[in-house]
Amino acid sequence: MASIAQVYAGLMVATSVASVCGNVLLLLVVALNKSLRGETWFTGVIITLCNLSFGLAIVPFGAHNSMFLAWGGAKDLPLCQSLAFLLVLLQLGTITTVTLATADKFTEVCFAPRHAQLFSRKRVVVALVLLWLCSLFGATCPLIGIGAFTYAKNKFLCVPYFSPLHMAYSTTLLTLGNVLPIVVMLSLCACLVCIARTKAGRGTFVGNEQQFGSASDYFKRSTGMMLSVACVVGTCSPFVGMCFYETYAGRSFPPTPDAMIIWFMLSPCALDPWLTFITQKKYRDALMESMKKLG
Repeated sequence: MASIAQVYAGLMVATSVASVCGNVLLLLVVALNKSLRGETWFTGVIITLCNLSFGLAIVPFGAHNSMFLAWGGAKDLPLCQSLAFLLVLLQLGTITTVTLATADKFTEVCFAPRHAQLFSRKRVVVALVLLWLCSLFGATCPLIGIGAFTYAKNKFLCVPYFSPLHMAYSTTLLTLGNVLPIVVMLSLCACLVCIARTKAGRGTFVGNEQQFGSASDYFKRSTGMMLSVACVVGTCSPFVGMCFYETYAGRSFPPTPDAMIIWFMLSPCALDPWLTFITQKKYRDALMESMKKLG
């Protein structure tokens, strides 16, 4: 257990540092470059702020617990309950916001002439408010007696108590808050790839009302989004599977996979900003321009 805790602590410390540095850098680049602010640019900012919150609060808490093997009997303390609430809120809010951003990009590519109408600033704001209200409700339920939060010693974190005792809450949380967004994102990405390839074979198509561009160019522009979705889906799916197992089998995973799966689920908070810079040229150019401004 001690060796697992040491590896877990090292991974969490590295994740926290990468998350804070990457997300702060991304926020600065967006703040200094108006060219990155499209009609719905705030959706990406919300995702970045969520990732930064993971890196500042949740990940360091897990690193501390694994280094000092602490919190074994502190599941009812306000700090543990508060951090479990924050974990669920951020996890649900992030995955649903990424789903909305995926739908936005899908509409931009596949229904370009109507994109501005379908995904206007007002509609996106309303959708975000509704999604975050649902996420807030899902995170609040254990605090009002529907489900429960507990300290999971193998995960080194305070998390929802996935067990047969809270099967209804666990199933609803996992299905509506995780499985449904994952299915929607994968479906939209698959459709986007197929349609982009079809349009690439035809040559060009309307980008929006003011811009024409090649289909292959639009396919490249969606690559960053699809990599981000793949990162979120790929890292979240093992966690969802583990939680379903714990809910219906009534048993916990062995310590090593349990700890690694929870770290894997949290890792996108560090990967997302760096993937954005690596895969999207406009962000790299904006970064260089920002460095010149600051220099």
